[in-house]
Amino acid sequence: MENGWKGLPFRPISEFYQQRFGSKVYKIPVSVVDDCPNRRGLKGMQTCIFCDVWGSAARSESFSLGLREQIEKFKPTIGNRFKSENFLVYFQAYTNTFTKIDSLRINFETALSFPFVKGLVVGTRPDCISKSVMDLWSEYNNKTFVAVELGVQSFFDDQLEFLRRGHTGRQSIEAMEKIAKNTSVDLGIHLMFGQPGETDEQMITTANIVNSMPITNVKIHNLHVLTNTPLETLFHQGKFTPIDLPTYARRLQIFLEHLSPRIYIHRLAAMASRWEELVSPQWTRNKMETHQYLVDTLRLHGSYQSAGFLADSIQDRDQQKRLLENSLPLNTLIFKSLRKRMQEQNPVLGPT
Repeated sequence: MENGWKGLPFRPISEFYQQRFGSKVYKIPVSVVDDCPNRRGLKGMQTCIFCDVWGSAARSESFSLGLREQIEKFKPTIGNRFKSENFLVYFQAYTNTFTKIDSLRINFETALSFPFVKGLVVGTRPDCISKSVMDLWSEYNNKTFVAVELGVQSFFDDQLEFLRRGHTGRQSIEAMEKIAKNTSVDLGIHLMFGQPGETDEQMITTANIVNSMPITNVKIHNLHVLTNTPLETLFHQGKFTPIDLPTYARRLQIFLEHLSPRIYIHRLAAMASRWEELVSPQWTRNKMETHQYLVDTLRLHGSYQSAGFLADSIQDRDQQKRLLENSLPLNTLIFKSLRKRMQEQNPVLGPT
């Protein structure tokens, strides 16, 4: 299998962390804010249709603990489970730039006071990026690793309106360009598949947009129904049907096949961390089973990230060349066929 990607048909974020830090590094998710523009109702916005009361927090008990207490509580569990001694503090729940700069600075300093914390990851929205926030990121990026994860979810405005995100696809693109222009933080985005009216062609378009953006990583979710959300109401009214696993696997496959090999993947699907709050689909409940099903489906179809991607930039061509030389995905016949096609499109690859 794909030796260069840890035996996976996609490029895992763990490979990036290993290269960047020289060891395993895992995130400690923490919650330090409890609000966002949607919940505040700014400019007539409403709560995102999929968002529960915890605002994407991995652990609901986080809100009853201070930041230091959260790090001290969750670090041993995560470290023992994944055999890691180094960590990134992930400011996950709600919108972590929707607060005062002084508060952000205090949170960053608290997180970095732990010797095992090697950097910071900040989750935020495309419409909550200010100059002062970017200046703060740049300040800390000069002395530690800083990553920003933007909740883009979709580049299609009809889908964003259904999700009640309160921003457009153009705003997401502009936010990525602005962050890349004004900072050197590591930048990634979240995408959400399985929306009403979604098509296979949109998967290709989404991959092409991602390839053109100044980002290094993507986290992929499937739209699922949690209790006490507007989406639950639509589900019980028969106005929303969650995507089934085989269809989701096909859409994921199409997206990955057209995705540049330079992009790292955090995960292939969402996981309901609080099972009692999951309404549907039930396959979202089983993290490892779902992950293995998706990986097995890719392998069954002889598919892998960038299988249908034609490199335009030197960076992409070099990465694709290394993939072909070192990873030998699928089998020899498929490899030779892909190699021939790529040589026709990109002579820089040279002879077999």
